[in-house]
Amino acid sequence: MIGNHYPEFAYEEDLDNLKQAVVELEIPYAVLQDNNGLNWRAYNNQYWPTLYLIDKQGILRYVHIGEGRYDETQQAIQALLNEP
Repeated sequence: MIGNHYPEFAYEEDLDNLKQAVVELEIPYAVLQDNNGLNWRAYNNQYWPTLYLIDKQGILRYVHIGEGRYDETQQAIQALLNEP
């Protein structure tokens, strides 16, 4: 799992601020600092939050925009992890 942090405000562009937030929020996965929005735009993302699941071959397999659908998302994760 990798988080993509595309800052909305100038102070969010500071890497030290991002590192502090990751620690304070106890985020257990890597977070990419995407100050220029390159990853954001690569997926043609327009909404926050958006969750993308990509399989072992690098194919986009699941997209969820917004909060909720946690059970559905968990099932999708498990299905991808169980694939050979």
